[in-house]
Amino acid sequence: MSMFCYQCQETAKGTGCEIRGVCGKTEEVAKLQDLLIYTLKGIAEIVVKGKVDVAGLGQINHEVLSSLFMTITNANFDATAFEVEIEKMLKLRNELRAKISTHKLHDAATFEVASKESMQEKGASVGVLATQNEDIRSLQQMITYGLKGMAAYTHHALNIGKENGEIYAFIYEALAATLNDGLSADELVALTLKTGQFGVTAMALLDEANTTKYGHPQITEVNIGVRKNPAILISGHDLTDLEQLLEQTKGTGVDVYTHSEMLPAHYYPFFKKYDNLAGNYGNAWWKQVDEFVSFNGPILFTTNCIVPPRSEEVRARIFTTNASGYPGCPHIEADANGKKDFSPIIAMAKTLKAPAEIET
Repeated sequence: MSMFCYQCQETAKGTGCEIRGVCGKTEEVAKLQDLLIYTLKGIAEIVVKGKVDVAGLGQINHEVLSSLFMTITNANFDATAFEVEIEKMLKLRNELRAKISTHKLHDAATFEVASKESMQEKGASVGVLATQNEDIRSLQQMITYGLKGMAAYTHHALNIGKENGEIYAFIYEALAATLNDGLSADELVALTLKTGQFGVTAMALLDEANTTKYGHPQITEVNIGVRKNPAILISGHDLTDLEQLLEQTKGTGVDVYTHSEMLPAHYYPFFKKYDNLAGNYGNAWWKQVDEFVSFNGPILFTTNCIVPPRSEEVRARIFTTNASGYPGCPHIEADANGKKDFSPIIAMAKTLKAPAEIET
């Protein structure tokens, strides 16, 4: 078995992907994701055992959210991005560990890796199957997957300027608990239920963030046809990226279409003022392998739901941002103020044909 992942409902044989992910994830990336999660657990143990003031962690809190988000299904396939993230989080972990007095720490809080090869070796030893008891393992993983979703919601809210310190504190509490194989099934069931409670808290935080800035969603008719202008397709969940893209494409002759999970953006009153928001293109996320071909223009992934493209022509038109990533595709980072420069995407769009109509 070269890898093991049973994070999504489409996993091989309904039991787990062991050679390559059904999603397209490679063995290399799977091991790096496992190692990144293990690193985050080490940080969490330091915070919990060291009784660190979570409110004072600032950027570390934000980086933990981003790291968790990177590991959700169909979000990031870029091994280099994971290697960089692991190195960053190990540095933050070590700096944090140096500030506490306790010395009885789990390996997750102390291990080191010196090369890409050692990352792969360590990742192979700390994955899902490292816990032998199936019941304990399943509960630990359910908690972990719940934390990943919680991190995604909280990350989106953070981008709009909303935070909740209790969510960060719980993420550390729960991650640290998954290192303890001595916890009983009953104790882990209780923690699983608590994870669900905080998941609802995170959803409420995101709803507050979205509706405060963009208004309350309204029943809306969305155009599913196409115009004659060149265009950019934006996929994922991050409304702040859509806002910035619409602002930067105003008056350029380049239209913007939403895709898949970005469809609900049309329902928020804030976005109705943009004439360059042309409509929604495409159907369910998994149909993108064909629909991206006919879209003709560049595609911006703001979060998960990337399906590995079948052709180089499509891959060359893909851009990523936030927690998403794909090998060989340009990744757009935000500056210190959260601003992003989408000019490379806009410039590419101007050189390409308008979308081909696939539905009316």
